[in-house]
Amino acid sequence: MLQRATIVILEVIIWAIPALPGHAQGTPKVQDPEDVANVIAEILQDPERLPLPLERIRPALLQHYLHDAGPIYWVGTGRMTPFLQRLADAADDGLNPDDYPIDALIELRDSLDEYDPENAAMAELFYSAFFVAYAADLKIGRLTPQKVDKRLFRNRKTIDVLRILTDLKKQNDPNAFLASFESQNPHYQALKKMLAVYRTAAETMKWPKIPTGTNIEPGASDPRIPAIREVLIMTGDHPGGGETGEAFDPDTVLAVSSFQMRHGLEAKGLIGKQTILAMNVPPAERARQIMLNMERWRWMPEDLGPHHFMVNLAGFELTEIEDDGVVDRMDVVVGAVATQTPEFSDELEYVEINPTWTVPYSIATKEMLPKLRKNPMAYASDFEIFVNGKLSSWGGINWNAYGPGRFPFTFRQKPGPKNALGKVKFMLPNPHNIYLHDTPSKDKFLATARAFSHGCIRLSRPMDLTYRLVGEIAGWSQPRIDAAFASGKTTRVPLPERIPVHMIYATAFEGDGGSIEFRPDVYGRDRKLDAALSGKPSS
Repeated sequence: MLQRATIVILEVIIWAIPALPGHAQGTPKVQDPEDVANVIAEILQDPERLPLPLERIRPALLQHYLHDAGPIYWVGTGRMTPFLQRLADAADDGLNPDDYPIDALIELRDSLDEYDPENAAMAELFYSAFFVAYAADLKIGRLTPQKVDKRLFRNRKTIDVLRILTDLKKQNDPNAFLASFESQNPHYQALKKMLAVYRTAAETMKWPKIPTGTNIEPGASDPRIPAIREVLIMTGDHPGGGETGEAFDPDTVLAVSSFQMRHGLEAKGLIGKQTILAMNVPPAERARQIMLNMERWRWMPEDLGPHHFMVNLAGFELTEIEDDGVVDRMDVVVGAVATQTPEFSDELEYVEINPTWTVPYSIATKEMLPKLRKNPMAYASDFEIFVNGKLSSWGGINWNAYGPGRFPFTFRQKPGPKNALGKVKFMLPNPHNIYLHDTPSKDKFLATARAFSHGCIRLSRPMDLTYRLVGEIAGWSQPRIDAAFASGKTTRVPLPERIPVHMIYATAFEGDGGSIEFRPDVYGRDRKLDAALSGKPSS
């Protein structure tokens, strides 16, 4: 959007508006709006006089101030002071107040006492630019997703700059006006409320630092328990009162389990290293984590669909939502750190019962080829082989003669109990070749952190989803579905309507009952986003 404020701004802006509450009042001369408007027209028509941050929105500024003879907003009347106060309070929206540096501009303004329409005109333009940037940051986010991470496939939204400038003249309430730009998605709004809670906690609470050490089991005593109990009371997991000593008493065990569930940790009541690390994260860091997730929701489509699925890659969970209500939740396995599942949105189109599996090129060359060099018939019982697209035979192939870059083979696994996709897959055709499916590797669902796949999403209860989609939605009876599975043949079932599926990465979100939940940054995407927003290289 707009280039952030630089020293050039402070060199050219001198006077614009009455001071905000809390700022020293100077005695600047009153500026004549007509004189200011004339100077603005001169500036906008002279390419040499418009600094880069303004150059980017020149067409909208020209239309508003020159062609439409739009009002001068920021000079002298004081009407816009509440709007600028909203910019000063940008942290409440999960934005950075330093991106809209009105404090420095006001201080510079207050040091002058001369009539100066030239500098007032430049100030008017810059304040309009800051306000436009704020509205844009609320609506579409501060960053282009794929510049943060190549695995973020979100279409960049747009914003009508001229509409902001034109509609501003009708507005008296900055909160109501800016609310029209921020996401109304309930996930975003829940994060905004969470942000206020954690920012208040960061300002008012002294967070204990709990030392690491040996695991603490229920019923044991440990000198760290009082500090642990204090943290649990502050997080709302412990009701307070009761035991105050060093015993790991039943109430504290329940509170620890609650804390662990909210943080995506193994919830057995045992206090180990990961639990201590999570407890030692202070509210200010949690507030930052919430802010990062607010930025992600600004990239998302505003309309997720009345009936849709969300796969939270950081939470290892699929959620089905219909008419704003949760229909089902299901544990999933997502891509491993080395083969991360990308973030994107697409539509579920059909279900395939007894699917075949066409092996991706990377798996065929990196994982299967080394085994074939040792045993040329290693996969002959379960896989068909195609050479340059034609069904062929496994015999007589010298696998040592082939490798990445010279590999005309395609492997397709037959339906059956060993099939990597299990009994069913759910297709949302997309350029990333990501889909939802069953799996024969059920043991992976026993883990708390479930990043094991090559990128596709493995479902813990695929049959439930099959009966839901093929039965309730596509209209098949249960006997008909069961017969299709029993046949062993591949059967494709088109859905009567496409259903949106959103792959998201939420490390902070509202859980059931309004609880505040956090997840570890398994892919390091929080770290990358934080570095991009702060202008620092990610480690």
